[in-house]
Amino acid sequence: ENEILYISHLHLPHFMPIPLSLFLVYAKMASSPPSASMKLLLMIGILAASVGYSNGDGKVAIYWGQNVESEKHIQEVSLLETCETGIFSYVVIAFLDVFGNGKTPQFDLSNHCPSSTSCPELAPQIARCKELGVKLLLSLGGGGSGFNITSAEDAWTVADYLWWSFLAGDPFVGPFGPAVLDGIDFAMVGAGTTTYYPLFARYLKHYATEDHPVLLTAAPQCFYPDYWLGSAIRTGLFDIVWPQFYDNSPCQYPNVEGLKEYWNIWTTEVVTPTFFLGLPAAPETAPSGGYIPPENLTSDVLPIASDLPKYGGILLWNKYYDQLNGNYSDHIKLFARESNSLLSY
Repeated sequence: ENEILYISHLHLPHFMPIPLSLFLVYAKMASSPPSASMKLLLMIGILAASVGYSNGDGKVAIYWGQNVESEKHIQEVSLLETCETGIFSYVVIAFLDVFGNGKTPQFDLSNHCPSSTSCPELAPQIARCKELGVKLLLSLGGGGSGFNITSAEDAWTVADYLWWSFLAGDPFVGPFGPAVLDGIDFAMVGAGTTTYYPLFARYLKHYATEDHPVLLTAAPQCFYPDYWLGSAIRTGLFDIVWPQFYDNSPCQYPNVEGLKEYWNIWTTEVVTPTFFLGLPAAPETAPSGGYIPPENLTSDVLPIASDLPKYGGILLWNKYYDQLNGNYSDHIKLFARESNSLLSY
């Protein structure tokens, strides 16, 4: 009996580039295994060569904590429910929006927490998220004006507070109870001085050890260099940078060439090892544009972004708008992760 090699693919729109991970490969090998094996390997090689983007392990990240009170009557789901979707590799808790210059640190998590200085009810949710393998970060800044690092001493004071309050863990109890986060996200834009941000990043990384790393991420605008976070990012201390490709017409969809130009600049000019595309989860959260429908993301943008080895995935703003848009993340997750294939390495 002759061996038969079956290859079929999932039902996809005809315009969509078909990632290797979406292929189902079946092999029925009979009397001549070496020949069948060679055919299988040859076919996989042909498919891999036909796919324009398969570098790295694409992931999905999302901001959580900014529930929006509106006539839509949608409540952003809990942190735990966000983790339990199985979609997100990173969840960024937003925001710690008051700190520095002698101020008592405060966070704004909308109606998820009744207090701006203490939210121990998040502790069991954080613990479960980590059991599920989700990395959790605390985002600093946001769009407010309550933060400002005014000196080297101030930078050390804030870094020290963040370590002992959110990162150090047992036996230290912080605003989120005994919970331990994985790192800090820089989103300090529109307020304060940037002078001490590089030193601030160095102080945070000072606490990291091989057994207890401190992840640093940054969310600059897609323009390069970024005015607010550029000097900190250039330290080379950041593990992930996720530029925001929206509300900036020169580098947002549907200006594909502009998006490509700035994506290439970010990923070649900055030594950070991993970059995510920062995208809005719904058109309502990007009033100046940049929202990309799932079908256009997969056909027009991902082939550009994920063709580069520093591609890490997609970061969405935010979980509330994700829900408002019919769980946008669920529609894009396979394509963000397209490189989880038979040939991933």
